[in-house]
Amino acid sequence: MTELTALLTRDGLALLDEVGPITSAAEVAKAVSRLRAAGHSPDLVSAVVGQAHLRAKAQAKFGEFADRMLFTRAGLEQATRLNVATLHAVRMRQAGITHVVSDLGCGIGGDSLAFAGAGLSVHAVDADDVTAAIAAYNLAPFGDDVTVSHGTAEEYADAAQGAVWLDPARRTAGHSETQRVAASDWSPSLDWCFDLAARVPTGIKLGPGLDRDLIPGDVEAQWVSADGSVVELVLWSGVLARPGIRRAALVVRGDAMHELTGAADAEDAPVRELGAFLHEPDGAVIRARLIGDAARMLDAGMLDEQIAYLTGDEALTSPFVQSFRVRETMAAHPKTINTALRAHDIGRLEIKKRGMDIDPAVFRRKLALKGSQEATLILTRTPAGRIAILADRV
Repeated sequence: MTELTALLTRDGLALLDEVGPITSAAEVAKAVSRLRAAGHSPDLVSAVVGQAHLRAKAQAKFGEFADRMLFTRAGLEQATRLNVATLHAVRMRQAGITHVVSDLGCGIGGDSLAFAGAGLSVHAVDADDVTAAIAAYNLAPFGDDVTVSHGTAEEYADAAQGAVWLDPARRTAGHSETQRVAASDWSPSLDWCFDLAARVPTGIKLGPGLDRDLIPGDVEAQWVSADGSVVELVLWSGVLARPGIRRAALVVRGDAMHELTGAADAEDAPVRELGAFLHEPDGAVIRARLIGDAARMLDAGMLDEQIAYLTGDEALTSPFVQSFRVRETMAAHPKTINTALRAHDIGRLEIKKRGMDIDPAVFRRKLALKGSQEATLILTRTPAGRIAILADRV
């Protein structure tokens, strides 16, 4: 808190803006030396340099907004990307929420930033005093439309109006190094969250690997991937849950957004032999168990009933898969693969694997990559055994 106190002054914030983003350890060392030589206190130098470094990292999540925000290391790691948070805000508005959104467990204020930006009034709450102070700073431009309180979700839940956004603490307390904790130790607890969600329209942000058996049957479960990584699972209740939808995979790539939805887990497509194309479903589609629906869109089948690869002969693709045109298949042995790589003049190789206990980085060292062309090597399992597939991205 001492460093934050030193920073949250007119001179401290002016110095932070003067320093600008710091992107490397070398730049950190130079900035510390320069600021200390200029006579600034150790606490202020530490706070300014630390924030300048975090602002540079935050560009990936918050873009240009990062240049006027404050962060903790843990808060930035756990914050929702702004483009994804914006989709949360859009959901609130489309559901008819016009009253205050209570962001209970707001962290540094990433979701609240999007809610307020969408014209919603926000009451943001965090149990950590430093994090609440940072959220208050980040949300200050919205004036009276946003209030920030230091307290627990349980303390402020009864005052919730309109809708609630919950982001239970799933890691140990702290501002830098934190560790994941078991679901039984989350704060607030899942049971408490589900009880509130049964009474008030609620969005609950959770890790995408949540045990599916814990998901209540009356909520919409939406897995979200951003630029190829599954970043969250959101459980929506009340008017925030869309009628007839219980499973959804939202795929965000840059400014584009695509969604696959279902009333339940999709029935898997039949297993078939490898065809002219191989498709890798997006992680959100896999988590939502909508692989069968993705397969039917592509007139494809499962390569193996236990492996999330699809295959077909039609030259089709979709936003819900990465597609590859098969060149040839072979035994998954380095010697055999090297022969194929030489024949195709392959020198740049992407390696993917599923269903095989192989470290791609270790496997790569066994390959002779000396050609001028590029390809993708897919190591996987079929009902007939382990195979290597040499392919090209579509």
